[in-house]
Amino acid sequence: MIHTIQHQYVERNTGQLCTERLCSDGFIQFLYSEPVREKAAWLFRLLTSHRLSSQLLALLNFDLPFGAKRFGVVRFLQSCGMNLHECVDPDIAKRTVRAIFERQIRYWECRPMPQTPGTVVAPADARLVLGSLQQQSHFFIKGKFFAYEELLGEHQQRWLQAFAGGDVVICRLTPEKYHYTHCPVSGVVRDIYELPGAHHSCHPTATVALATPFSKNRRVVTIIDTDVAYGSGVGLVAMIEVVALMVGNIVQCYSEVKYKQPQQILPGMFLKVGQPKSVFRPGSSTVVMLLQAGRVQFAQDLLCNQTGPGISVFSQGFRTPLMETEVRVRSYIATQSRLTS
Repeated sequence: MIHTIQHQYVERNTGQLCTERLCSDGFIQFLYSEPVREKAAWLFRLLTSHRLSSQLLALLNFDLPFGAKRFGVVRFLQSCGMNLHECVDPDIAKRTVRAIFERQIRYWECRPMPQTPGTVVAPADARLVLGSLQQQSHFFIKGKFFAYEELLGEHQQRWLQAFAGGDVVICRLTPEKYHYTHCPVSGVVRDIYELPGAHHSCHPTATVALATPFSKNRRVVTIIDTDVAYGSGVGLVAMIEVVALMVGNIVQCYSEVKYKQPQQILPGMFLKVGQPKSVFRPGSSTVVMLLQAGRVQFAQDLLCNQTGPGISVFSQGFRTPLMETEVRVRSYIATQSRLTS
């Protein structure tokens, strides 16, 4: 028997405790249940494989040309908070489900960004958790959401050493969210590479059941050096974009002005904070950010929210306070540490 799991988060603008409507909760609980994962492992591997998840499941759920309204998708996403009035395309609701997930918004109007130098901003509209790779930290999360060496790639010794003992930001995009990511900092791309993997769900139930799913999924790692001219001055930042169930691809499409002239991201390119970087095609996904030790101070409200009252699947699974805060892309999440500014 599948039981409904309650999961709450804090809405940043109001401080209100909200209960999340977990999309496909019954299916995810079934798929990540112990009987399926252990006794029907072939089915589990099939459903989370790249071919089935990114092609067949994505086709059935996102690409059928019958209009999104017929299946109630628009109604469900709007009930979860999707605002179609923000969209660049005023007729987006008439498009396919995929078009709705991959929508562009007038972020320059509806996602204001702080102009203070040395600010790190949220890379996506997401539910956010802060963490640390320092074992003595109250927010130590190594070996829970991810295995550190696997996350960056075991062969990437330069970057593994650079971020050892650093800070972590985990941004979980739920289905109704705007699915573009934006640059969290300004700086020069020192490296960008893709790591192979499966397409596990980023649903909280799956995260708790599987453990370390973010380092098992296919992902793109971008290393940004902010200690350069016109950079944010917070050291190296790793932005790790993680695919999920039914997410077929992560398309790099950096635009310096709105969504105009999108470019493939390459080493040596300068990225401006707050500008569109990539788009998940389609579905819910996760962005993990790694920051070097001692280089930033997190926003106090995010730290307080994380240890506040509420019911979190993550708290139940990891036995530590891990309440998420809902943040908007380009909003303030951290600033330069006073020791390094």
